[in-house]
Amino acid sequence: MNANDFRIAAVLGAGTMGHGIAQVLATTGLTTRLYDIAPAPVEKGLAQIRANLDKGVQLGKVDAAARDAAVARLSGHTELLHATDGADVVIEAVPEKLELKQDLFRRLSAALGPQVLLASNTSSLSLSRIASVARHPERVTGMHFFNPVHLMKLVEVVRAEPSSDAAVAASVELARRMGKDPIVVRDAPGFASSRLGICIGLEAMRMVEQNVASAEDIDKAMVLGYGFPMGPLKLTDLVGLDVRLSIAEYLAREIGPSFEPPRILRDKVARGELGKKSGRGFYAWDAQPKS
Repeated sequence: MNANDFRIAAVLGAGTMGHGIAQVLATTGLTTRLYDIAPAPVEKGLAQIRANLDKGVQLGKVDAAARDAAVARLSGHTELLHATDGADVVIEAVPEKLELKQDLFRRLSAALGPQVLLASNTSSLSLSRIASVARHPERVTGMHFFNPVHLMKLVEVVRAEPSSDAAVAASVELARRMGKDPIVVRDAPGFASSRLGICIGLEAMRMVEQNVASAEDIDKAMVLGYGFPMGPLKLTDLVGLDVRLSIAEYLAREIGPSFEPPRILRDKVARGELGKKSGRGFYAWDAQPKS
């Protein structure tokens, strides 16, 4: 299992993370298949990739020929087995629901040979539980990317209980091949990045709730005082308040009450204030909702 020999990749889930991962794989030189359950999200994901690459060309960061070559390597699919047939690596980026991910890995491992690397982009769920349903679970790892995928350098490679050294090494090699800077962490609730990030984000929300300061000023404190590239509340808006709520609830169950979501987060999600994708979260975004 040598990531430098990988030629074909499949990405499952065409949402924010999925299409971002597919974009980087395609620009890396891999034939890349983007899968989702319906044509609309697939087409939307492909359109966003093209828009990202076009913007890169306009800014002088992407060569026009490289853009065209990446687009030519991409294809969209709504049949799972067609998307993954012949793939060297499959990266799952579907919603953070354990049952959904387990069902996918059960189906994938039954259809694909043991030499195929299976990776999950989960940001918090137990990778060992995801891998437990797979045939040859030793080839399952986590590859947790960060949004926006084409700009963020970190990839958190997660070692599940059954993950082999070869699978972990291949995941690290693939991340480096994609121009990323990987770290390796043990499978534990929230891994390293989500556990730290959620902790800071929840405390920032409590500070808004207690009228300590505005969301803008709390974020400014972390950007200017601690060198964060983005404040925790603006980042929450980009990730999605519903996603943050789900992760916080999971961590509260697995680790303890310090991760209990504050009322302000629950209330905003209940009102449909999900962040940038709905037009409002801790910040007011464009008038038209973004997906």
